[in-house]
Amino acid sequence: MTPTQSPGPAEATGASSSPSSTSKTAGKSTKKAETVQRLIDAAFTTLRTHGIAGTSARTVAATAEVNQALIFYHFGSMEGLLAEACRRSTQQRLLVYRERFATVGSLRELLVVGREIHVSEQAEGNVAVLAQLLAAGQNDPALGAVTADALQLWVDEIETVLRRLLQASPLGEVLDPAGLARAVSAAFVGLELYEGVAPEQGALALDALDQLGVLVEVVEGLGPVGRQAVRLQVRRAQRRPS
Repeated sequence: MTPTQSPGPAEATGASSSPSSTSKTAGKSTKKAETVQRLIDAAFTTLRTHGIAGTSARTVAATAEVNQALIFYHFGSMEGLLAEACRRSTQQRLLVYRERFATVGSLRELLVVGREIHVSEQAEGNVAVLAQLLAAGQNDPALGAVTADALQLWVDEIETVLRRLLQASPLGEVLDPAGLARAVSAAFVGLELYEGVAPEQGALALDALDQLGVLVEVVEGLGPVGRQAVRLQVRRAQRRPS
């Protein structure tokens, strides 16, 4: 400090932020993040191995090798832990597929990507976790809301793709992207659960969806005259009384 300068607050009081205190704060933040992630990972591991009936603060804490009081300290409740685990896991999975979604150029290709995701999520064990949460959510409103919120992240991603694809499609006049995104998501959730108990039947259902994709591709591949004819037929059908 030069003679003409007045002392700053830290200099006047002799206080300063020492490297050691900064290091301790950073260390605590890192340890907290590690504990939170360990609990989230343990929640999914417990769901996969013990099912929803065997997933509790005690079993999750045992898997994470921490005191179960940390669950309530960091998440407030078991529902809070499961909600955060579902949210983070879904966001991470969406990041894996987002680039693939961006390259989808047709409705049939979107179905192909859906099938790829189905195979991958099944191999990761996420389908088993979803089945557990869906079953529990029927009687537990809190878990039902957690599962619905996680599924909504997938719906939003699929709706974005559908809006882009339907802009130039003759089917865009009859298909609602928001409703279709929910129908596609629900269909794949149902197929995932169905295939879990009847693999061959589930595979047949997925093949049928692919055949439907072929039909859609034919319609989208029509020339200008054919596309106009489809639009006229769609408009006539919409005007007919139900």
